[in-house]
Amino acid sequence: MWTANISSSWLAGFTVCLSLIVSIGAQNLYVLRQAVSGRHVRACVAWCVLSDALLIAIGVAGMAQLLGSSPTLAHYLALGGALFLLSYGLFAWWRVFAAADASVKSSTGALAERGLLGVLGTLAVLTLFNPHVYLDTVVLVGSIGARQDGALKWVFVFGAASASLVWFAGLALAGRRLQGVFAKPLAWRVLDGFTGAMMLALAWWMWPGVALPL
Repeated sequence: MWTANISSSWLAGFTVCLSLIVSIGAQNLYVLRQAVSGRHVRACVAWCVLSDALLIAIGVAGMAQLLGSSPTLAHYLALGGALFLLSYGLFAWWRVFAAADASVKSSTGALAERGLLGVLGTLAVLTLFNPHVYLDTVVLVGSIGARQDGALKWVFVFGAASASLVWFAGLALAGRRLQGVFAKPLAWRVLDGFTGAMMLALAWWMWPGVALPL
């Protein structure tokens, strides 16, 4: 039973985190550009994984205390998370069918030739000065992780960190080997379609837990 709970918590963290980071964003595009150029790729992946793990752990630790003292707050966080996932999934599908073509050739491309400190500094700004990062990791993923029992919260964090490692390592490989594919709008549309499906499935999973406590 305990082993099953560990596997379930790890898988929940892995699935939630992966569904949120698999999208077109400034951080992902920057890592992709660095992978295409072949410069400081490992450092970029390490930064992204460690920052995700730290922010999610902070969210889980803080949310765990707040949720434990306020069931009503837990309800509204779950409700907000479900609605956010729903809107995020629908917006991802809107990008698939209605948005203008996306391209990997963004303004981050001009930064690819910087040294290690310059690359990590730029990546830190893209990560820490993006409000959406805090909404995803600290608030949304943290609130879901805080619902786990006891030590399973940290199994959830480990699962989320594993998803971050898998994604950014895969992104680095893709940027190096599939440059032509990821430069095409169709590839991003397929990725957005998959992301939208996962987000809607997670919204459905969270919805039964939003009933107000008696």
